[in-house]
Amino acid sequence: AARAGGGGGGGVPSGGGVEREGKEARKAKRKEEKRLERKAAKKAAKEAKFAAKKAAQEAQQQKQAADGAAKPAAPKEAPPVEDPAALATAYVNPTPAGELKAMSGPMAQKYLPHEVEASWNAWWEASGYYRGNSDPADTRPKFSICLPPPNVTGSLHLGHALTVAVQDLLARWKRMSGYNVLWIPGTDHAGIATQVVVEKKLKKERGLTRHDLGREEFLKTVFEWKEAYGQRITMQLRRLGCSLDWSREVFTMDEQRAASVKAAFLRFHKEGLIYRDVRLTNWCCILRSGISDIEVEYEDLEAPKRLSVPGHPKDRTYVFGRIWSFAYKVDGSDEEIVVATTRPETMLGDVAVAVHPDDPRYKQLHGKHLVHPFVARKIKLILDPVLVDMSFGTGAVKVTPAHDPNDFACGRRHGLDEITVFTEEGKMADNCGMFAGMMRFDARVELLAELKRRGLHRGEADNKMRLGVCQRTGDIIEPMLKPQWWVDCSGMARRAVEAVRQGELKIIPAEHERTWYAWLENIRDWCVSRQLWWGHRIPAYFPTVKGEKVEVVV
Repeated sequence: AARAGGGGGGGVPSGGGVEREGKEARKAKRKEEKRLERKAAKKAAKEAKFAAKKAAQEAQQQKQAADGAAKPAAPKEAPPVEDPAALATAYVNPTPAGELKAMSGPMAQKYLPHEVEASWNAWWEASGYYRGNSDPADTRPKFSICLPPPNVTGSLHLGHALTVAVQDLLARWKRMSGYNVLWIPGTDHAGIATQVVVEKKLKKERGLTRHDLGREEFLKTVFEWKEAYGQRITMQLRRLGCSLDWSREVFTMDEQRAASVKAAFLRFHKEGLIYRDVRLTNWCCILRSGISDIEVEYEDLEAPKRLSVPGHPKDRTYVFGRIWSFAYKVDGSDEEIVVATTRPETMLGDVAVAVHPDDPRYKQLHGKHLVHPFVARKIKLILDPVLVDMSFGTGAVKVTPAHDPNDFACGRRHGLDEITVFTEEGKMADNCGMFAGMMRFDARVELLAELKRRGLHRGEADNKMRLGVCQRTGDIIEPMLKPQWWVDCSGMARRAVEAVRQGELKIIPAEHERTWYAWLENIRDWCVSRQLWWGHRIPAYFPTVKGEKVEVVV
């Protein structure tokens, strides 16, 4: 019709298209109305169901209340959970150790790691696939890495797993690339950790200390323990499928390694890298040993806190995060100087009180001495602008060179005596008068009480502090003046700094270079000696001449 009318312009539209559009609109409207009706009906049914359920619950509650015997619904039993460890323990591997895995049985319906992984590593190891070839005729390129030896006392953790996953990937990739690969396994004797474990076992089972047994018998006991319990971590590495050459497994205290340690020590000592010196040491009274800086953990105390301390009575706690003030009387005078300390028990080792030379409060006392209230010792009044900030507190600082790093440096500047007041096990030494023989923190309590009785206590206050704690034992670290062996780290640190500055070594991301420089440019020498029985003995000796000890070390 449109085409017919299009030729001359006189045609009339038929109206058929408009009629179809009207029908479709009505149809869509009816469809939407029905959808809304269904939705409303569904909602009404749901509300009715909910109302019925609620009414039934209310009726049940009313019935239980009326009967007076309301009973809680019995809990649903949880579906049994399979224990993977129990499944693995119960599994009996049908394949003889070291043989190719038997796979003739039916496939399991689900993945069971202990069954899937069984036998493969033992077969790989027995077949020699992990062994490096030492034959000089082997012309393949070589690739060798050493496993960072885990502690023989330890068990596998995520750090180990991450390290060995990366190393195993490299070793297997190099083997597949045609290299002669050697990945060397070994374990560390873990001096402190192992000795602590065995000493605890001795105390618990036999009520003995290592000193009761003596060195030789104690070392024999440790070796027995190591043989019985020290292979857990190597078995765990095998379970991971680490492709280590187990035929070359070493132990850091085996004969060859012991000879290497001794040779290295003598060489470094000859070159001046290792030396012996009397310095303040991080002393652990439970280990009766010095430890390095990285073996000390710190607890930041924002407020006073009572703590139990290893080696002290288990039913007692001691307050930390406080500062106490007390007075030293001036010799031959009624005047006094007030000092403050967070470790009042160390005052038994005080040899001086320092003031700033420009402080007008103490000008008249220059050159005077003070009276120690508990020991027969006069205390010098010294002038030290380095140690003393005269705007802080009373402007007077007690000086205990044998038990504080800043006081130690001050004592060396002034030639002061260095008096140790603690024994190695944390008791007050014989030079501590009425407090001799007390445990150090029991002595703190008694000393403060005695200061009050003598009218010398001048107050106390809260004091934020960092408390050094032994990583191994939880003991409160005591700075102690001890002869120890040290590694001179200055040259190594200097080379490491230069390597980064010259671009030989890159720190990624670069913003961590600041941490690198801050650490290495303030490096401290490393204390490598430990007062332990389990470990490499330092090859140094005090000789005797005709039965008399000679004060030299060879």
